[in-house]
Amino acid sequence: MYPEITPYADGFLNTEDGHRVYWELCGNPAGKPAIFLHGGPGGGCSAVHRQLFNPERYKVLLFDQRGCGRSTPHASLENNTTQHLIHDMERLRTEVLQADKMLVFGGSWGSTLALAYAQTYPRQASEIIVRGIFTVRQEELRWFYQEGASRLFPDHWEGYLAPIPENERHDLISAYHRRLTSDDRKVQLAAAQAWTQWESHTITLLPSAAHQQAHAADDAALAFARIENHYFMNQGFMEEGQLLRNAHLLHGIPGVIIQGRYDACTPAKTAWDLHNAWPQAEFHLVDDAGHAFDEPGILAKLLAATDKFSR
Repeated sequence: MYPEITPYADGFLNTEDGHRVYWELCGNPAGKPAIFLHGGPGGGCSAVHRQLFNPERYKVLLFDQRGCGRSTPHASLENNTTQHLIHDMERLRTEVLQADKMLVFGGSWGSTLALAYAQTYPRQASEIIVRGIFTVRQEELRWFYQEGASRLFPDHWEGYLAPIPENERHDLISAYHRRLTSDDRKVQLAAAQAWTQWESHTITLLPSAAHQQAHAADDAALAFARIENHYFMNQGFMEEGQLLRNAHLLHGIPGVIIQGRYDACTPAKTAWDLHNAWPQAEFHLVDDAGHAFDEPGILAKLLAATDKFSR
Protein backbone atom coordinates (compact mmCIF):
# COMPACT_ATOMS: atom_id res chain seq x y z
CA MET A 1 0.00 0.00 0.00
CA TYR A 2 0.95 3.65 -0.16
CA PRO A 3 2.82 5.07 2.86
CA GLU A 4 0.97 6.11 5.99
CA ILE A 5 -0.62 9.53 5.69
CA THR A 6 -2.40 11.91 8.03
CA PRO A 7 -5.46 13.97 7.07
CA TYR A 8 -4.90 17.59 6.09
CA ALA A 9 -8.44 18.48 7.23
CA ASP A 10 -11.15 16.89 9.34
CA GLY A 11 -14.44 17.80 10.97
CA PHE A 12 -18.05 16.80 11.55
CA LEU A 13 -21.09 17.00 9.32
CA ASN A 14 -24.13 18.01 11.36
CA THR A 15 -27.05 16.12 9.87
CA GLU A 16 -29.76 18.20 11.61
CA ASP A 17 -31.57 15.01 12.63
CA GLY A 18 -29.44 14.04 15.60
CA HIS A 19 -26.13 12.83 14.13
CA ARG A 20 -22.62 14.26 13.82
CA VAL A 21 -20.73 12.44 11.06
CA TYR A 22 -16.94 12.47 11.26
CA TRP A 23 -15.05 13.13 8.03
CA GLU A 24 -11.43 13.62 6.98
CA LEU A 25 -9.61 14.67 3.82
CA CYS A 26 -6.31 13.08 2.76
CA GLY A 27 -3.86 13.38 -0.10
CA ASN A 28 -3.61 16.23 -2.58
CA PRO A 29 -6.14 19.08 -2.13
CA ALA A 30 -5.99 19.60 -5.90
CA GLY A 31 -6.18 15.89 -6.71
CA LYS A 32 -8.90 13.68 -8.17
CA PRO A 33 -11.93 13.58 -5.80
CA ALA A 34 -12.72 10.19 -4.28
CA ILE A 35 -14.85 8.91 -1.41
CA PHE A 36 -14.09 5.79 0.63
CA LEU A 37 -16.99 3.76 2.05
CA HIS A 38 -16.21 1.42 4.94
CA GLY A 39 -17.88 -1.88 5.66
CA GLY A 40 -20.27 -3.19 8.25
CA PRO A 41 -22.43 -1.13 8.31
CA GLY A 42 -20.98 0.01 11.60
CA GLY A 43 -17.32 -0.75 10.92
CA GLY A 44 -15.87 2.76 10.78
CA CYS A 45 -12.74 3.89 8.93
CA SER A 46 -9.16 3.24 9.95
CA ALA A 47 -5.83 4.84 9.04
CA VAL A 48 -4.92 1.95 6.74
CA HIS A 49 -7.83 2.77 4.42
CA ARG A 50 -6.07 6.03 3.49
CA GLN A 51 -3.23 4.00 1.99
CA LEU A 52 -5.31 2.63 -0.89
CA PHE A 53 -4.94 5.85 -2.89
CA ASN A 54 -1.91 7.61 -4.39
CA PRO A 55 -1.69 10.69 -2.13
CA GLU A 56 -0.14 12.76 -4.90
CA ARG A 57 -3.02 12.15 -7.29
CA TYR A 58 -6.10 11.82 -5.08
CA LYS A 59 -8.12 14.05 -2.81
CA VAL A 60 -9.79 11.36 -0.68
CA LEU A 61 -12.69 11.82 1.69
CA LEU A 62 -13.17 9.15 4.35
CA PHE A 63 -16.05 9.27 6.81
CA ASP A 64 -17.46 7.20 9.66
CA GLN A 65 -21.07 6.38 8.81
CA ARG A 66 -23.81 7.25 11.28
CA GLY A 67 -23.38 5.82 14.76
CA CYS A 68 -19.92 4.29 14.39
CA GLY A 69 -16.25 5.18 14.58
CA ARG A 70 -15.83 8.80 15.63
CA SER A 71 -19.38 9.75 14.64
CA THR A 72 -21.95 10.43 17.35
CA PRO A 73 -24.22 9.45 19.00
CA HIS A 74 -22.46 6.11 19.39
CA ALA A 75 -24.30 3.01 18.12
CA SER A 76 -27.45 5.04 17.44
CA LEU A 77 -30.10 3.40 15.24
CA GLU A 78 -32.34 6.45 15.02
CA ASN A 79 -32.41 8.14 11.61
CA ASN A 80 -29.90 5.57 10.40
CA THR A 81 -30.87 4.08 7.03
CA THR A 82 -29.28 3.64 3.61
CA GLN A 83 -31.16 6.69 2.39
CA HIS A 84 -29.73 8.79 5.24
CA LEU A 85 -26.20 7.64 4.32
CA ILE A 86 -26.71 8.48 0.65
CA HIS A 87 -27.88 11.95 1.66
CA ASP A 88 -24.80 12.34 3.87
CA MET A 89 -22.58 11.39 0.94
CA GLU A 90 -24.17 14.02 -1.28
CA ARG A 91 -23.64 16.70 1.34
CA LEU A 92 -20.04 15.59 1.84
CA ARG A 93 -19.46 15.71 -1.93
CA THR A 94 -20.73 19.26 -2.27
CA GLU A 95 -19.77 20.77 1.09
CA VAL A 96 -16.46 19.04 1.89
CA LEU A 97 -15.01 17.57 -1.31
CA GLN A 98 -16.52 20.45 -3.27
CA ALA A 99 -16.52 18.30 -6.38
CA ASP A 100 -18.94 17.90 -9.28
CA LYS A 101 -18.08 14.18 -9.47
CA MET A 102 -16.14 11.70 -7.36
CA LEU A 103 -14.74 8.21 -7.61
CA VAL A 104 -16.81 5.94 -5.33
CA PHE A 105 -14.85 3.17 -3.59
CA GLY A 106 -16.45 0.60 -1.28
CA GLY A 107 -15.95 -2.93 -0.02
CA SER A 108 -18.39 -5.38 1.58
CA TRP A 109 -21.23 -3.18 2.94
CA GLY A 110 -19.30 -0.33 1.33
CA SER A 111 -19.98 -1.99 -2.04
CA THR A 112 -23.70 -1.97 -1.21
CA LEU A 113 -23.63 1.72 -0.36
CA ALA A 114 -21.49 2.53 -3.41
CA LEU A 115 -23.98 0.85 -5.74
CA ALA A 116 -26.96 2.44 -3.99
CA TYR A 117 -25.40 5.91 -4.19
CA ALA A 118 -24.36 5.56 -7.84
CA GLN A 119 -27.81 4.33 -8.82
CA THR A 120 -29.34 7.34 -7.06
CA TYR A 121 -26.81 9.87 -8.39
CA PRO A 122 -25.22 8.31 -11.50
CA ARG A 123 -23.99 11.67 -12.82
CA GLN A 124 -22.02 12.30 -9.65
CA ALA A 125 -20.06 9.01 -9.79
CA SER A 126 -17.03 9.44 -12.05
CA GLU A 127 -15.95 5.81 -11.48
CA ILE A 128 -16.85 2.94 -9.14
CA ILE A 129 -14.53 0.43 -7.45
CA VAL A 130 -16.30 -2.29 -5.44
CA ARG A 131 -14.94 -5.30 -3.59
CA GLY A 132 -16.55 -8.23 -1.74
CA ILE A 133 -19.94 -7.62 -3.31
CA PHE A 134 -22.98 -7.57 -1.04
CA THR A 135 -26.50 -6.59 -2.07
CA VAL A 136 -28.48 -7.49 1.12
CA ARG A 137 -30.70 -10.07 -0.59
CA GLN A 138 -32.36 -12.63 1.66
CA GLU A 139 -30.24 -15.44 0.24
CA GLU A 140 -27.07 -13.54 1.17
CA LEU A 141 -28.27 -12.82 4.71
CA ARG A 142 -29.40 -16.40 5.28
CA TRP A 143 -26.09 -17.79 4.00
CA PHE A 144 -24.01 -15.96 6.57
CA TYR A 145 -26.36 -15.49 9.52
CA GLN A 146 -28.66 -18.54 9.41
CA GLU A 147 -27.17 -21.49 7.51
CA GLY A 148 -24.46 -21.84 4.90
CA ALA A 149 -21.20 -20.38 6.15
CA SER A 150 -21.95 -22.31 9.35
CA ARG A 151 -20.94 -25.49 7.51
CA LEU A 152 -17.52 -24.07 6.69
CA PHE A 153 -16.84 -22.78 10.21
CA PRO A 154 -18.73 -25.09 12.62
CA ASP A 155 -16.30 -24.28 15.44
CA HIS A 156 -16.86 -20.51 15.27
CA TRP A 157 -20.57 -21.02 14.58
CA GLU A 158 -20.95 -22.47 18.08
CA GLY A 159 -19.79 -19.15 19.52
CA TYR A 160 -22.29 -17.30 17.33
CA LEU A 161 -25.13 -19.54 18.53
CA ALA A 162 -24.13 -19.38 22.20
CA PRO A 163 -26.20 -16.30 23.29
CA ILE A 164 -29.37 -17.57 21.58
CA PRO A 165 -31.65 -20.24 23.14
CA GLU A 166 -32.51 -23.16 20.86
CA ASN A 167 -36.16 -22.14 20.59
CA GLU A 168 -35.11 -18.84 18.92
CA ARG A 169 -32.51 -20.20 16.52
CA HIS A 170 -34.93 -20.53 13.59
CA ASP A 171 -34.47 -16.75 13.01
CA LEU A 172 -31.07 -15.71 14.33
CA ILE A 173 -31.07 -12.16 12.97
CA SER A 174 -34.30 -11.41 14.83
CA ALA A 175 -33.06 -13.15 17.98
CA TYR A 176 -29.94 -11.03 17.92
CA HIS A 177 -31.99 -7.90 17.31
CA ARG A 178 -33.91 -8.44 20.53
CA ARG A 179 -30.68 -8.66 22.49
CA LEU A 180 -28.78 -5.88 20.73
CA THR A 181 -31.67 -3.50 21.45
CA SER A 182 -32.15 -4.72 25.03
CA ASP A 183 -32.18 -2.26 27.92
CA ASP A 184 -29.58 -4.43 29.67
CA ARG A 185 -26.07 -3.44 28.60
CA LYS A 186 -24.65 -6.83 29.64
CA VAL A 187 -27.11 -8.56 27.32
CA GLN A 188 -26.24 -6.12 24.53
CA LEU A 189 -22.49 -6.66 24.93
CA ALA A 190 -22.70 -10.45 25.07
CA ALA A 191 -24.67 -10.45 21.81
CA ALA A 192 -22.43 -7.82 20.23
CA GLN A 193 -19.25 -9.76 20.97
CA ALA A 194 -20.66 -13.04 19.64
CA TRP A 195 -22.02 -11.39 16.46
CA THR A 196 -18.79 -9.49 15.80
CA GLN A 197 -16.43 -12.37 16.48
CA TRP A 198 -18.35 -14.61 14.08
CA GLU A 199 -17.56 -12.20 11.26
CA SER A 200 -14.03 -11.46 12.48
CA HIS A 201 -13.11 -15.17 12.40
CA THR A 202 -14.49 -15.79 8.91
CA ILE A 203 -13.38 -12.68 7.04
CA THR A 204 -10.03 -14.00 5.78
CA LEU A 205 -9.00 -17.06 3.82
CA LEU A 206 -6.58 -18.01 6.61
CA PRO A 207 -6.91 -17.07 10.31
CA SER A 208 -5.84 -13.50 11.09
CA ALA A 209 -5.30 -12.32 14.66
CA ALA A 210 -5.37 -8.69 13.49
CA HIS A 211 -8.84 -9.03 11.98
CA GLN A 212 -10.10 -10.94 15.01
CA GLN A 213 -9.11 -8.00 17.23
CA ALA A 214 -10.29 -5.21 14.92
CA HIS A 215 -13.66 -4.74 16.65
CA ALA A 216 -12.96 -6.64 19.85
CA ALA A 217 -13.36 -3.67 22.21
CA ASP A 218 -16.85 -3.47 23.71
CA ASP A 219 -17.79 -0.10 22.22
CA ALA A 220 -16.55 -1.03 18.75
CA ALA A 221 -18.32 -4.40 18.87
CA LEU A 222 -21.56 -2.79 20.03
CA ALA A 223 -21.65 -0.23 17.22
CA PHE A 224 -20.70 -2.84 14.63
CA ALA A 225 -23.25 -5.45 15.73
CA ARG A 226 -26.16 -3.09 16.54
CA ILE A 227 -25.95 -1.11 13.32
CA GLU A 228 -25.26 -4.12 11.10
CA ASN A 229 -28.14 -6.08 12.61
CA HIS A 230 -30.44 -3.03 12.35
CA TYR A 231 -29.76 -2.77 8.61
CA PHE A 232 -30.16 -6.50 8.02
CA MET A 233 -33.44 -6.61 9.94
CA ASN A 234 -34.64 -4.07 7.37
CA GLN A 235 -32.96 -5.64 4.28
CA GLY A 236 -30.71 -2.62 3.93
CA PHE A 237 -33.81 -0.42 3.64
CA MET A 238 -34.15 -1.52 0.02
CA GLU A 239 -36.43 -3.77 -1.98
CA GLU A 240 -35.34 -7.37 -2.53
CA GLY A 241 -32.93 -7.50 -5.47
CA GLN A 242 -33.04 -3.74 -5.99
CA LEU A 243 -29.34 -3.17 -6.60
CA LEU A 244 -29.06 -5.86 -9.27
CA ARG A 245 -32.37 -4.95 -10.88
CA ASN A 246 -31.23 -1.31 -11.19
CA ALA A 247 -27.70 -2.09 -12.36
CA HIS A 248 -28.60 -0.68 -15.77
CA LEU A 249 -28.37 2.76 -14.15
CA LEU A 250 -24.60 2.19 -13.84
CA HIS A 251 -24.09 1.74 -17.57
CA GLY A 252 -21.66 4.35 -18.82
CA ILE A 253 -19.84 4.67 -15.47
CA PRO A 254 -16.36 3.09 -15.60
CA GLY A 255 -16.18 0.40 -12.94
CA VAL A 256 -14.10 -2.38 -11.42
CA ILE A 257 -15.56 -5.36 -9.51
CA ILE A 258 -13.11 -7.34 -7.33
CA GLN A 259 -14.07 -10.54 -5.54
CA GLY A 260 -12.29 -13.28 -3.60
CA ARG A 261 -13.29 -16.72 -4.84
CA TYR A 262 -13.31 -18.15 -1.29
CA ASP A 263 -15.13 -15.26 0.34
CA ALA A 264 -17.27 -16.90 3.02
CA CYS A 265 -18.97 -13.66 4.12
CA THR A 266 -20.18 -12.45 0.73
CA PRO A 267 -19.90 -15.45 -1.62
CA ALA A 268 -18.77 -14.96 -5.21
CA LYS A 269 -22.23 -15.67 -6.62
CA THR A 270 -23.37 -12.13 -5.83
CA ALA A 271 -20.33 -10.60 -7.53
CA TRP A 272 -21.01 -12.82 -10.55
CA ASP A 273 -24.63 -11.68 -10.58
CA LEU A 274 -23.46 -8.06 -10.56
CA HIS A 275 -20.95 -8.81 -13.33
CA ASN A 276 -23.78 -10.19 -15.48
CA ALA A 277 -26.01 -7.20 -14.71
CA TRP A 278 -23.20 -4.67 -15.29
CA PRO A 279 -20.93 -6.30 -17.91
CA GLN A 280 -19.23 -3.02 -18.83
CA ALA A 281 -17.30 -3.05 -15.55
CA GLU A 282 -14.00 -4.90 -15.28
CA PHE A 283 -14.43 -8.12 -13.30
CA HIS A 284 -11.67 -9.76 -11.27
CA LEU A 285 -12.19 -13.04 -9.42
CA VAL A 286 -9.16 -13.58 -7.18
CA ASP A 287 -8.54 -17.30 -6.77
CA ASP A 288 -6.50 -17.24 -3.55
CA ALA A 289 -8.51 -14.81 -1.42
CA GLY A 290 -11.41 -14.53 0.98
CA HIS A 291 -13.28 -11.38 1.97
CA ALA A 292 -10.76 -8.99 3.54
CA PHE A 293 -9.45 -6.07 1.48
CA ASP A 294 -5.84 -6.54 2.64
CA GLU A 295 -5.41 -10.10 1.42
CA PRO A 296 -2.58 -9.88 -1.15
CA GLY A 297 -4.53 -10.75 -4.29
CA ILE A 298 -7.43 -8.44 -3.41
CA LEU A 299 -5.13 -5.60 -2.37
CA ALA A 300 -3.15 -5.77 -5.62
CA LYS A 301 -6.33 -5.44 -7.68
CA LEU A 302 -7.62 -2.55 -5.56
CA LEU A 303 -4.37 -0.61 -5.91
CA ALA A 304 -4.28 -1.29 -9.65
CA ALA A 305 -7.83 0.07 -9.93
CA THR A 306 -7.15 3.29 -7.98
CA ASP A 307 -3.94 3.80 -9.97
CA LYS A 308 -5.76 3.27 -13.25
CA PHE A 309 -8.47 5.80 -12.50
CA SER A 310 -5.98 8.34 -11.09
CA ARG A 311 -4.77 8.81 -14.65
